[in-house]
Amino acid sequence: MTDYSRPLAGQHVLVTGGSGGIGAAIVERLADEGARPLIHYGRDSQGAEALLARIGGNGWIVQADLSRDNGPARLWQAAVELAGGRIHGLVNNAGIRTEVALDAPADAWHAAWRREFQVNLFAAADLCREAVQHYRKHGGGRIINMASRAAQRGYAVDALPYGASKAALVNLTKSLARSVAADGVVAVAIAPGWVRTDMAEQFIAQHGEAAAVADIPTGRMASPAEIAELVAFTLRPSQASLNGATLDVNGGSYIR
Repeated sequence: MTDYSRPLAGQHVLVTGGSGGIGAAIVERLADEGARPLIHYGRDSQGAEALLARIGGNGWIVQADLSRDNGPARLWQAAVELAGGRIHGLVNNAGIRTEVALDAPADAWHAAWRREFQVNLFAAADLCREAVQHYRKHGGGRIINMASRAAQRGYAVDALPYGASKAALVNLTKSLARSVAADGVVAVAIAPGWVRTDMAEQFIAQHGEAAAVADIPTGRMASPAEIAELVAFTLRPSQASLNGATLDVNGGSYIR
């Protein structure tokens, strides 16, 4: 009999950047719906430990540095071992946003682009590759890539690497959806606008909340819990037809 209150029961889901913010909300929601999350963290071991305690220890913690070329492969291997050889879902949530001016020195400009693309795109692509190979052997699985409104409508001139890397992540998701669905792999992108996280709070502290919500018709930022609920929904076995979708969560600030 299906347990409708726990639609993700029995699933093992790797969440990158899972120790805080949106990632932590995703982990908690997945656990509430029956999954056993694999909580990836880069540096915040205390946050990861506290999160694991909040979900009653019903998951695992795995550390990896996604800014390093070999970080994603090592993360996937460690996660598979912790999960007993089977992962059902991958949520590429880890991401960074840095600012670099157009007239910055060339070395600073190049460093910012390389760093942002490594974490936001290359690491995600490497993990997608590992996941597809794993899913082909084990009966399928889900890939959820956390993109951004910035991927859809462009971004601020001082943060061009962020918007560009997220746009590439959306394209990666679409390409996977078209290419490997026959192998039982479902790929979906989620594109939030402003979400009330530490990044948003830093912007508010500098510019004020009115500036942050000025172009959002609903007049409010999304909460991490809203994003987490949508991620959990896309992971449900019943939602295979979402394959290839980019789901906007931006309060109407960008409508396609």
